[in-house]
Amino acid sequence: MNTEYLTKQAISSFIKAALKEDIGSGDHSTLAAIPIKSKSKAQLLIKDDGVIAGLEMAAYIFEAVDSELNIEYKFKDGDIVSNGDIGFVMEGNARSILSSERLVLNCMQRMSGIATYTRKLTQLISTTKTRLLDTRKTTPNFRIMEKWAVAIGGGTNHRFGLYDMVMLKDNHIDFAGGINKAIFATQKYLKENKLDLKIEVETRNLDEVKQVLDAGGIDIIMLDNMMPSDIREAVQLINGKYETEASGGITEQTIVDVAETGVDYISVGALTHSIKSMDISLKAIN
Repeated sequence: MNTEYLTKQAISSFIKAALKEDIGSGDHSTLAAIPIKSKSKAQLLIKDDGVIAGLEMAAYIFEAVDSELNIEYKFKDGDIVSNGDIGFVMEGNARSILSSERLVLNCMQRMSGIATYTRKLTQLISTTKTRLLDTRKTTPNFRIMEKWAVAIGGGTNHRFGLYDMVMLKDNHIDFAGGINKAIFATQKYLKENKLDLKIEVETRNLDEVKQVLDAGGIDIIMLDNMMPSDIREAVQLINGKYETEASGGITEQTIVDVAETGVDYISVGALTHSIKSMDISLKAIN
């Protein structure tokens, strides 16, 4: 993942907000039932096959809750795990373990599901030059973790937000009055505001691809919801002048056909919005 966004400050801010959301005025179940100095052991039990992700994130969470927790990690992020594997074994204050448990599991379950599906799709297109991209179709306030998981799974992060790249999509183009007007206005805006941002333009058919080529001055052409035959023709028309991205409704059943058109990137929103979380639990060791 682009480390410009994956900073310790960003991770710390997320953890602080997430713990406040979960613990609030206090973990009263734990405070009521568990003595303050009670020590316990627990292990992370993997109940699915896939790619583990979020172990480094878990370490940050445990550090934030209680720096004296002792954790022995059995895997690292990106490793293949199987049902029955133990992700880590931990020992320390029982209250700290219980208060951090749910946030760790919520992060790891979702991140591991994303990494697993990302690995599956990247392997499907591994014989081509095409790279797999994520999108902004992420969970609000959890984007850093989801894009981190995509990177762990072998995918490539697309723009992080609306501010680090210009993407002129169908609504921008229609509201602006056409492709030429949208591109020229964008070029003028970037120049006037001294912004060095890449410009990507979405196209819906071959005629729009030709319009973008005539306008010029952009970086990436998106080929949205096109058939593989049209994507192949568009790639030939563009002929390496700009990078190309195929997008829109691409599934594991169609991704190979799309990749074999020669497109540079394929973006798949399902990497972050439609995955199945990995089944992981934290269990006490008696």
